[in-house]
Amino acid sequence: MSKEKEMSFLDHLEELRKRLIWIVLSIAVGGMLMFIFQSQVESVLSGPRNSEFVTYKLLCKLSQASGLDDSLCFTDVDFELQGTSMLANFTAHFMVSIIGGIIIAFPFIFYQLWLFIKPGLKNNEISAVNGISIGTSLLFFSGVCFGYFVLAPLSVRFLGTYEFAGAVMRPNVMSYIKLVASLSLATGIIFQLPVVIYFLAKIGIVTPEGLRKYRKHTLVAVLILAAIITPPDVFSQVLVAFPVLILYEFSIRIAARVQRKEATSETVVK
Repeated sequence: MSKEKEMSFLDHLEELRKRLIWIVLSIAVGGMLMFIFQSQVESVLSGPRNSEFVTYKLLCKLSQASGLDDSLCFTDVDFELQGTSMLANFTAHFMVSIIGGIIIAFPFIFYQLWLFIKPGLKNNEISAVNGISIGTSLLFFSGVCFGYFVLAPLSVRFLGTYEFAGAVMRPNVMSYIKLVASLSLATGIIFQLPVVIYFLAKIGIVTPEGLRKYRKHTLVAVLILAAIITPPDVFSQVLVAFPVLILYEFSIRIAARVQRKEATSETVVK
């Protein structure tokens, strides 16, 4: 047995502690960078509430090119943010810094988690997932971009212009931060679905047959979720649901590939 295989329970706890320390430090460094470059961060965050945001312009051009006239041209997105306490602005800045720190440090965070998991894998299993850190990071940042450029502006536009009882929309700065920053981070995590499915298939918790069986249920769940977080039109719902469903289908292929490799390995052993 290798040295890694002979690690005791306390050795594993020590290894986990070391990896967690590095993860916390990387988030702290990323957070400090976000805190220092305040003006740039504010510019990025304010994008989805600006009617000149790139997403709104593209939707308007798409609407006009597809014969929908100006139905997707948004000009009423701007609204004023307000702080309701002395600590509101600082707390919002701090929260953004932490979320931004997690996003910036994600490749390093996953690498540390991978270093913790790696000793428990066989050599052929490690070879099978070469480059997983790069693939995982690409999926994560793709999800963050999707959340920021698609989900956030659609949600901001719908919720920021929603009218009820003649109330003037002046949202709390924290509620806006939670919507834009947290939504972007959450979408990045959701885009890790293929990676999660790979490891679940590896340990036998999910199978491609089971994923195919519940495909229709997943479709309904995704469409319901899309209807909740997007404006009430079919175009926006499809726009949000489409990449998630693609990831689900991709995950089925991954699970099937894992199953074939496991079957081949068992045949060779016999």
